[in-house]
Amino acid sequence: MDLIDREYTRHSFYGTRRITAWLRVQGYLVNRKRIQRLMKLMGLEGICPKKNLSKGAKGNKIYPYLLRGLKITHVNQVWSTDITYVKLRGGFMYLTSVMDWYSRYVLSWKLSNTLEQSFCIEALLEALEKGKPEIFNTDQGSQFTSDRYTGCLSREQIRISMDGRGRALDNIFIERLWRTVKYEEIYLKEYETVKCLHQGLKEYFEFYNEERLHQSLNYQTPKKVYFSN
Repeated sequence: MDLIDREYTRHSFYGTRRITAWLRVQGYLVNRKRIQRLMKLMGLEGICPKKNLSKGAKGNKIYPYLLRGLKITHVNQVWSTDITYVKLRGGFMYLTSVMDWYSRYVLSWKLSNTLEQSFCIEALLEALEKGKPEIFNTDQGSQFTSDRYTGCLSREQIRISMDGRGRALDNIFIERLWRTVKYEEIYLKEYETVKCLHQGLKEYFEFYNEERLHQSLNYQTPKKVYFSN
């Protein structure tokens, strides 16, 4: 699963056939059926070019994608959220975060050992304590399309936007965040316990927000850009 996560993070367009072929080249005698089972457990949909950690639920309202062609010009214009798989030495967790697109500032993050919606709602409510976006973008997963989740946004009069199915670039900034977190923190540390993982991510996100200089922000930090606009 660690190898699948690393290769999928590098090449998010790889499906189960390519992942299986790649693992065989690395010397692992695996069949595609096993890779399909593991990727399903991890929340990765091989037939889609996007990490589909959250699957849709019948009856939940799907909102249109509002960001196509939209110029991002200021903080709190667009926020987005997503979920990703995070490896532990003896297992794994799921990580969600809420990010401001203009500043790249991570407003909140939460860990969970399941894909139930509660940790996503906790992250949303914590983020809303810091501000309010004009538009909030998610994928079409059941965590984000539920009445409970969308209701939190509707009550604040926030416009809801949802990725098109299989469109990895619709939520590109948070996809880039996941790659950054994994290459700069997760893959380097080999965390053994949830407690150590939580503390490591706490320190990393503080560094990411307050110290890490971003070329796209003219070598400013996300925190400086978010709070100075």
